[in-house]
Amino acid sequence: MDKLAIFSGNANPELAKKICEYLKVKLSDALVARFSEGEIRVKINENVRGKDVFVVQPTCPAPNENIMELLIMLDALKRSSAQRITAVIPYFGYARQDRKDQPRVPITAKLVANLLTIAGANRILTMDLHAGQIQGFFDIPVDHLFAVGVFIEYLSKLKLKDLVIVSPDVGGIKMARAYAKRLSADLAIIDKRRDSPEKTEVMYILGKVEGRNAIIVDDLIATGSSMIEAVQALKKAKVGSIRAAISHGVLSGPAVERIDKCKDLEELLITDSIPLDNHKKHPRIKVLSVAGLLGEAIKRIHNEESVSSLFD
Repeated sequence: MDKLAIFSGNANPELAKKICEYLKVKLSDALVARFSEGEIRVKINENVRGKDVFVVQPTCPAPNENIMELLIMLDALKRSSAQRITAVIPYFGYARQDRKDQPRVPITAKLVANLLTIAGANRILTMDLHAGQIQGFFDIPVDHLFAVGVFIEYLSKLKLKDLVIVSPDVGGIKMARAYAKRLSADLAIIDKRRDSPEKTEVMYILGKVEGRNAIIVDDLIATGSSMIEAVQALKKAKVGSIRAAISHGVLSGPAVERIDKCKDLEELLITDSIPLDNHKKHPRIKVLSVAGLLGEAIKRIHNEESVSSLFD
């Protein structure tokens, strides 16, 4: 592991430290600060020539600041003669704009992919992309991990009976099926109509949910409107308990307030791919760490071993 170096920007330094603890290495030293006018200042404070470098930096809020930090760090490492640079992006922002669904709109997922490659990334390690096809936007290798194993480990300990896994929309069926298979549970889908990017209208539920313990699964929660509407629809359908397992807790705008008011939601499980600020903490929000998952992937990539088993 002498040739391994792990750096972190300011987006999620706690996760980077946990990854280093898992790998039993120290976090490499870099200055990531600001000049007086607000420009990002980066200086790599140790020799990385010929090293296998990993930069842990989710592009979570504030996304523009964190993306620029990552790009500048990649450029600094490339110019410092690192042998290979892997951008570890637990949460890949700008992923929701992955196609032209309206006239005259950008495809920002592709734009960010291009920027990362040009800046110096040789490889990408990410988790639970909003759409799996985003891997194809890169011309460099992409390792796409899934947090399902972390959630399953926790949910199995609850020993819930008569489970049904609920996808809040048609697009999430593949993820919901993975949970249902692992937990030997049935599957249900909520068919909904989206009135705007922030507001949805639930239509009806496909599948048997009455009297059962429901777990809503999704890749991210932003304002929480989709999840709350799903909870309300499930409650009307007379389910037993309702929990949610959502990989990326963006929790923007009124999300925490909505969760607080929604007493029918027993528990919201998220990962630490995005740091949970103190003002967003809530007794019904539980954070599960993906440091072990990311750390194992980093170790295997560094040792040129197969990462495929981590995708299962």
